[in-house]
Amino acid sequence: MKSAITVSLVPQAAGGPFVYWKGLADAAENAAALGFDALEIFPPAPNAVDLAETHGIIDHHGLKVAAIGTGGGWVVHLWTLTNPDAGIRHEAREFIRATIDTAAGFGAPAIIGSMQGRFAGEVSREQALTWLQEAIEDLGEHAASHGQVLLYEPLNRYETNLFNRQGDAAQWLRALRTRSVRLLCDLYHMNIEESDLAGALVACADLVGHVHFADSNRRAIGFGHTDIAAIAAALRDIGYRGYLSAEVLPLPTSQEAADQTIASFKRVSALVDAR
Repeated sequence: MKSAITVSLVPQAAGGPFVYWKGLADAAENAAALGFDALEIFPPAPNAVDLAETHGIIDHHGLKVAAIGTGGGWVVHLWTLTNPDAGIRHEAREFIRATIDTAAGFGAPAIIGSMQGRFAGEVSREQALTWLQEAIEDLGEHAASHGQVLLYEPLNRYETNLFNRQGDAAQWLRALRTRSVRLLCDLYHMNIEESDLAGALVACADLVGHVHFADSNRRAIGFGHTDIAAIAAALRDIGYRGYLSAEVLPLPTSQEAADQTIASFKRVSALVDAR
């Protein structure tokens, strides 16, 4: 497994669950000093991540890009793939498409989380899922054209009413034509929705593409009550070799959240290796 930590470049997301907030250079320097393998980047727009500049920063520090989020499209513009306005759905899809292009420049996937949206009012769940399916089919194939997968993240019930549990999302993804979409399993969201976090990971083993390494209170692993030994056992059992990425609140401080995350990552790695 590999370690990653998040950096937000979106001022409008202040207070959100990202560890670093002072730019890519600052994040890379601090992450590398602690021994992280990669950064997960949350930009306001796809073109906010300059390919040459970012490569210069991460290469200098011996890091990779684990993934690039698309949530800036929601935070900055309120765009989603299930908005009743066809024009907004188009803008959302093109924003994600461009993010896939940017992420591919780093050999990384893009993430669809908050931009999936929700159903409400005049939009039924069936209609919302039809729009979501059309977008995911298209964008999954676009990711495949770059040799990448697209990451789809089930969120908790307070953030979406489409898919909240990993098993339900996995069943839906398996029915799609595209084979290039994987689950982003966020342990914080899973703590709210799953009765058995480890069991949920095992049940969708073939689709686990990325893991958000967050505790029950959305702080760094070890600052809440998640059973990390059970998570480690599940990851070992499914042969997971991807990133554990800290999308967590920068509490008590960014430094303390990062310190705790890398310590917890090392503990998980040791538990996996010991089995």
